[in-house]
Amino acid sequence: MYTGEKVRLREYRKEDAPQAQAYINDPEIKRLLGGPPFLLTLWDEEKWVAQQSARSDNYSFAIETLSDNRYIGGCGINHLDWKNRVVELGIFIGDKAYWDRGYGTDALKVLLRFVFEQLNMHKVSLRVLSFNARAQKVYKRLGFQEEGRLREERFVDGEYYDLVIMGLLKEEYYATKEESK
Repeated sequence: MYTGEKVRLREYRKEDAPQAQAYINDPEIKRLLGGPPFLLTLWDEEKWVAQQSARSDNYSFAIETLSDNRYIGGCGINHLDWKNRVVELGIFIGDKAYWDRGYGTDALKVLLRFVFEQLNMHKVSLRVLSFNARAQKVYKRLGFQEEGRLREERFVDGEYYDLVIMGLLKEEYYATKEESK
């Protein structure tokens, strides 16, 4: 487990599957993630949890509150490239009671610490839909910079939106970390 000020990142557990299914099927969360509009079954989510393995180029963490050990979302690393020392990140807070209260920011700080200080990555990147200003604000505050844009890449609720590519280098991570002390 990796701990921040408000959350810990831990392994996914079988008992997380029903809540994970509810989060991922929530229309507002689906919209922010920009994935397929299909609803996932509990079986889909249980299968996904069972397939999580530390022996993969992708790894997902459950986000759990420190105050009451509540599972509130997930984050992880994707497309881990050991040769070039780069990885793509993803994060979501599924429990809306924890939105805009610093839980996602804290989880991302813990994930960045893991990626740069434990995995020794050189760079992280992420993708965010252009209309998700709240997420972009958090990413910029943590030092991410916009690196590019895939124009009209995602079709969400009847409209096309840009996919914004953001990145953070290891030296920028440490500079931002020092500034926030």
